[in-house]
Amino acid sequence: MSETKVTIEPRLSAANLVPDGYRAVLALEKYVASNVEPTVFELVKLRASMLNGCSFCVDMHSRDALAAGEDSRRLFAVAAWREAPFFTRRERAALALTDAMTRLGDHGVPDDVYDEAAAVWEEKDLANLILAIGTINLWNRLAITSHTAPPQEV
Repeated sequence: MSETKVTIEPRLSAANLVPDGYRAVLALEKYVASNVEPTVFELVKLRASMLNGCSFCVDMHSRDALAAGEDSRRLFAVAAWREAPFFTRRERAALALTDAMTRLGDHGVPDDVYDEAAAVWEEKDLANLILAIGTINLWNRLAITSHTAPPQEV
C-alpha cells in the first residue's frame, strides 16, 4: 500500500509580482551572509525555520549546511540545542537569541539572552547577527504565506 504525498499549492510569487521588493530582501540576505560566521549563519537559519515551521527553509538550509561540511548530528541537534553538547558558547548564544527573536513575545528579548550574546559577540558582529535572525524570519514568513514547498527531488 503506498501513501499519496500531500501537494501544497503555491499562492503567489513575490519574486515575480514585486521584484524590487524581493531583490531588496535578497540584498539584505547577501549582506548578512557576508558578515556573519558561515557556520553560525546556517545554524541560525535552520533554527528559526524549525521554530516557524517553514519546510522550504528547513530543507534548503539543512542541505546547504551539509554541503558546506556541517556535521549531520549537529544539524539534527539544532531542534534540541539546549540539551545537546555539540555547540560552542557563541553558537549557543546565537541560538538562544534566535529563539527569543523568533518567538518574540510581549516582553521582547529577555535581558539574560541579550546579555549572554553581548558577552560573546563583538557589538558589530552582534548587530549583524540580529540582522541575520530578522532576515531569516522574513524569508520564513514569505515562504509560509506563499506556500513555497521544498522540491520533491534534489
